[in-house]
Amino acid sequence: MKFQRLALIGCGLMGGSFALALRQAGLVQHITGFSASEKTRQRALELGVIDQACSSVAEAVQGADLVLLAVPVGAMHSSFAALRDALSPNALLMDVGSTKCDVIAAAQAALGERLNCLVPAHPIAGKEVAGIEHAEGTLYQARRTILTPLPHNSIHQIKTASEVWTAIGSHVSHMTPEVHDATFAAVSHLPHLLAFAAVNALTAQPQGAAFLEMAGPGFRDFSRIAASDPSVWRDILSANRAEVLTQMAHFRAALDQFENTLKQGDTAALQQLIEQASDVRSAWTLQAGNACSKVSENP
Repeated sequence: MKFQRLALIGCGLMGGSFALALRQAGLVQHITGFSASEKTRQRALELGVIDQACSSVAEAVQGADLVLLAVPVGAMHSSFAALRDALSPNALLMDVGSTKCDVIAAAQAALGERLNCLVPAHPIAGKEVAGIEHAEGTLYQARRTILTPLPHNSIHQIKTASEVWTAIGSHVSHMTPEVHDATFAAVSHLPHLLAFAAVNALTAQPQGAAFLEMAGPGFRDFSRIAASDPSVWRDILSANRAEVLTQMAHFRAALDQFENTLKQGDTAALQQLIEQASDVRSAWTLQAGNACSKVSENP
């Protein structure tokens, strides 16, 4: 498996890391790149992430046999529309969006007869910092990538998409778009929202700044994802609004349990709630560690 030309639409952390990973694996001969910012395009060229900086989506996509759309989910529709006429009918098109139902709806509205080129993807990787400067070829190693194939995708397309992510170190799983969005509302989107809310709640207090000065490793670890890109997370939370609201209701119910035990001074019930969470977290850590080991041993 080797691609003649990768078109990278969105030269940021996720797209840049994908390009570097393919290059390091010897899977691509030439990489074109487009970003809305000319400065970003030129920086990607300077860093050796891309071989050619293009001034339009269509220019980048022309002649590509692999296209990765690494733009915020709010920009998917316009990006699909911009690449449609230049996209080869035999090209493999993938995205890295954190939501899938809305991305697929945007593709259905904009891609026309090229819809069959798209195999939607979501690599579960990233950093709390954005930008091409932070791209690295190892970003996807020992990480999970979710594919949500469309009904008209061929077995060959799905197999090729799986092989691409496997070749750069990912463990590939398949989900329906609906299950994907419900799952990641629970394990990613809500946790980010809670981190944003917790930091805002702290700093909104009169003594918030003084409290923050005393924060230690616990606050650092909990609040790490609150430093994530605001525009990216605005789009994700908005796109998956219904599922995020469902998870917020579950969280409120759990928070109410803790509030009630504290009000009642029921230390036994409080300890039970803490132990329950601690046991689940410990079991998950062990399971996740084993899964990562298996991926590392068999990339």
